[in-house]
Amino acid sequence: MSEPPADRKYTKEHEWALPSAGRVSFGITAFAVEQLGDITLVNLDVKAGDSVEVGKAFGTIESVKTLSDLFAPVSGKVLEVNEALASKPEAVNEDCYKAWMIVVAPSDGAALDGLLDAKAYGEYLKTAATH
Repeated sequence: MSEPPADRKYTKEHEWALPSAGRVSFGITAFAVEQLGDITLVNLDVKAGDSVEVGKAFGTIESVKTLSDLFAPVSGKVLEVNEALASKPEAVNEDCYKAWMIVVAPSDGAALDGLLDAKAYGEYLKTAATH
């Protein structure tokens, strides 16, 4: 498995958070995609203007193997929802680091400080793979 991109932060639930000019995009990591298998449905339960709370589900992702919740890496107000995933969920399999799910304005500027950087996430993956 390749190294996770260094431009974003990660959770132990295998979501990524990409900060950019006061906004944070969320998605799932390559490890999550590998564990899930072929993605068949992405259901985002939020819309622009809604709020998400760190650690709380904002949608679900379904694959041929399982149904999993999507958890918010940071709290904030939803600015955008990637509606294209409803009709093209396979975009997550094709490039999970481009297939963002939602964009939020974080309610706490230091919210990303509690997340893992790419190096720490890579180390976490090594321990997760041995369990």
